Amino acid sequence: MTVADPCPHLGFDPAPGSTDLVRDMQRRLTDCAKEMEKAHSKVTSLMDGSYWEGDAAVAFREQLAGGPLPLNLKNGAHSVRKAARQLGLWGTELAEFQRRARKLDGEAKNAREALRRAQRHAEETGGTPPGGSGTHRGVTAAQGDLDDVLKRARALAGEHEDTARERARHIGDATHKLAPHEPGAWDRFTDWLGDNLPDILSACAAVLGVIALLGLTAVAPWMLFLAAGLLSAMAFGLRVSDPEVLASLTDGFTKGELDIDFWANLLGTAGDFLGLLPGLGAVTKGGYLGLRSVGESGELLSLVGEGDEALTLGQRLARAGTNVGTSLKGVGTSIRTEASAAGGAASFLAHSRVFGGRLAPVVEKIDKPATVLGAGTAVYGVTSSFVGTLDNDAAKTVGNLLDGPRTLGVDVPATLGALHFLLRGAGEAS
Repeated sequence: MTVADPCPHLGFDPAPGSTDLVRDMQRRLTDCAKEMEKAHSKVTSLMDGSYWEGDAAVAFREQLAGGPLPLNLKNGAHSVRKAARQLGLWGTELAEFQRRARKLDGEAKNAREALRRAQRHAEETGGTPPGGSGTHRGVTAAQGDLDDVLKRARALAGEHEDTARERARHIGDATHKLAPHEPGAWDRFTDWLGDNLPDILSACAAVLGVIALLGLTAVAPWMLFLAAGLLSAMAFGLRVSDPEVLASLTDGFTKGELDIDFWANLLGTAGDFLGLLPGLGAVTKGGYLGLRSVGESGELLSLVGEGDEALTLGQRLARAGTNVGTSLKGVGTSIRTEASAAGGAASFLAHSRVFGGRLAPVVEKIDKPATVLGAGTAVYGVTSSFVGTLDNDAAKTVGNLLDGPRTLGVDVPATLGALHFLLRGAGEAS
């Protein structure tokens, strides 16, 4: 069967490749990595005697003791998952290259039609425009437009080739962790850091929340509140830009694949989103109010005041710098005020209009334990990703079961309370 030319008007395909094939390969590699991780978890459990006892179990463990199988399974799964991630990135990039190629092919079609019209017109007029001589100007212009489109198509082909080569290099680098190769300590750390950075940022944000809640440092709580929001925003951005996370969430919602990874990704993404909202709201509202106050006072515009016409240029610049510094200080003060207010806002469930405020005592009692629990599960998740013996399905399931109700029952109402406080004011939120 002859495959249709995707870019017939360009005369060549600047972005060859099949996005469907790439995505299918990515799914297969991701599934392969999951199976290898499950196998590693089972072998580890068998090695520590958690599920199998008796003479046969002892003989089995003696055969595997000191052997390469557990390490090879772990390294192999890590490598395959890295390769799958690179394929996911290439699939997204290839789709964009092909979109641009189709657009250029449409431009080439229009340019070729314009060239044919110009050539026909030149033939009809004998190749010489009225009152002039030489090649018909329309033909020259049309040919120039077509040449420009073809030049951009060739540049796109070069960009496509360079990106494909770069992705291939990253996929090749992934084999460094395949058996029998064992990475060094620094390679293991950097790989772990890159693969788990969103979880690390989320855990740091959760720990900052505990420090602020318990008053374990002299740093102002509002600064910890904004820092935690920034870390959550960074973690959220990394998660939603990860093709593997998006694929897991998409498959869960569309195909019903509600596995452990789906719930972990869902809770992680939701937790980071809830964590960034109050800080973002405080910065937005504080910045707006601060700038409005500055605008009303006219500090940013008053470079020269009454009777200052005799000031030198240097004096005027110094006065302007002072005014700008004062204005920025005022904006910072406004942001600090809003951050302090949002950080201390009560949970939405404690609002007087929600069940008459009867839940307020309950919310007050569970606030600290829930915050500490969230930080604990986050830190454990990061630790388990580095310590192989802690990384198993049972631990992930327990973590999800703890984080799920806490997110819905504590984090969501707390975020709503902070946003309500920012939007409606302290008087109505209290």
